[in-house]
Amino acid sequence: MQITLTNTLTRRKEPFTPADPSRVTLYVCGPTVYSYAHIGNARPPVVFDVLFRLLRLTYGERAVIYARNYTDIDDRIIAAAMAGNVPIEEITRKFERIYEEDTRALGVLSPTLTPRATAHVDDMIALIEQLLAKGAAYRAETGVYFSVGADGDYGKLSGRSQDELKAGARVEGEDDKRHPSDFALWKTAKPGEPSWEASFGAGRPGWHIECSAMIESELGSPIDIHGGGIDLIFPHHENEIAQSETAHGHALARVWMHNGFLTMDKEKMSKSVGNIITPRELLEQGWQGETIRWALLSAHYRAPLDWSDDLLKQAQASLDRLYGAVLRLKDVTAAEAAAPSAFVEALADDLNTPAAIAELSALATAANIAKKPADQAKAKGELLAAAHLMGVLREDPEHWFRASFGEQAVEIDRLVAERVAARVAKNYPESDRLRDELAARGVEVMDGPSGSTWRRKG
Repeated sequence: MQITLTNTLTRRKEPFTPADPSRVTLYVCGPTVYSYAHIGNARPPVVFDVLFRLLRLTYGERAVIYARNYTDIDDRIIAAAMAGNVPIEEITRKFERIYEEDTRALGVLSPTLTPRATAHVDDMIALIEQLLAKGAAYRAETGVYFSVGADGDYGKLSGRSQDELKAGARVEGEDDKRHPSDFALWKTAKPGEPSWEASFGAGRPGWHIECSAMIESELGSPIDIHGGGIDLIFPHHENEIAQSETAHGHALARVWMHNGFLTMDKEKMSKSVGNIITPRELLEQGWQGETIRWALLSAHYRAPLDWSDDLLKQAQASLDRLYGAVLRLKDVTAAEAAAPSAFVEALADDLNTPAAIAELSALATAANIAKKPADQAKAKGELLAAAHLMGVLREDPEHWFRASFGEQAVEIDRLVAERVAARVAKNYPESDRLRDELAARGVEVMDGPSGSTWRRKG
């Protein structure tokens, strides 16, 4: 099976071949842990979790090394610690834990490596020293800056010309850099802020140097795939490329992948704008983690996705149908089966999750219409194998439907039990009345040899 991926650097979809199939490397920029991640921040870990699963299927679980970092030193972290009058580590560890809990609820597998920026400051200092020695960086009173003019192909990832590269021209505290496009590698120590000693002066790292140093230390370069949100193309990933490739003389990553924006009412979701909702809030509202995950995967990862309750309701309905198929075959032991080739090929085609979702729907149909025990076992096995690659159908189906009804589940259980008792007593009018009452609540009762179960009516 050939995986193809859209490479932001070349602007085309290409066959993916790792440099070493026994050691496939993937790095995705993780969160800055100063506050709750919003649902837009959850799209990259979910998208690249599917890629992680696909790579593991293709090359073997032990062959894929996936690193997702934590940025645990940053202006916003310092501000949050000062506002709360607490140590920085108290802020970062708290929100690191929350991020892990939230992504786990969304079915995200733990990456192989989760490096913290503060554990790699020595690596950052060494990288900055290399750039200074090459004349690609310079010291100023406010810190050490990378000289964009030293990189002849700066802008190749974003496609921006030198005339357009004015980001950073008005960055507060960087008035002494030589060119507006130059960016901070190191920030001179300020009173009350954390700092590290370095040959070029005490201070703390800039944002971009952190990922470059962590990639080199944890994975080595070039890595096979570097991923993140589309908002990171410029300046973050552009600057990673410039400093890493200038220092080492070779590519930082062979493939660059970026997921599209998540919007709310067609406007980019942003903490600064205030139009955000967090995974934690959605979970507390009663939405299940798999529903949120499905909604995030319902559009192609490179396309924008507009977030709404309707999107979640559609995701819930789609998953209800899949869980209903599994529930119908609850007494059938699933055959050992691989995910069908049509489903895997959809994911292998640049993570085409909408096409994969269509294939899952077809597998659910096959499970629903299968009559012979062998056909049922095969259909159930294939459905579950495919769902595993998408990170869904992880719940017991009866628990799934109970959870989706929340507190109403207890009342539904009571009505179903009364209906069973009425059927045993051959009180069919009462049985029919209870069935109609349940139907009015959106519940379908399924009677089988091992008893009656219920699900949301499709």
